[in-house]
Amino acid sequence: MSRAADGPHPHPLTPAELPDGDEWWHGCPDCHLPIQGGTAGLAAHRRTVHTSADSPRSITVQL
Repeated sequence: MSRAADGPHPHPLTPAELPDGDEWWHGCPDCHLPIQGGTAGLAAHRRTVHTSADSPRSITVQL
């Protein structure tokens, strides 16, 4: 059975927890995925998505 990690969550979970001037939602400039959590959320995204052993792959969506 899994459980939550000890201590506070590593990045803000609500817009009220963001530092002044930080935006709750924006996109990753590298892969253009929507990111929540302001700059802390973007940092967490980069640590988990863009530092994996696999090289990033471009995704092309034709509309």
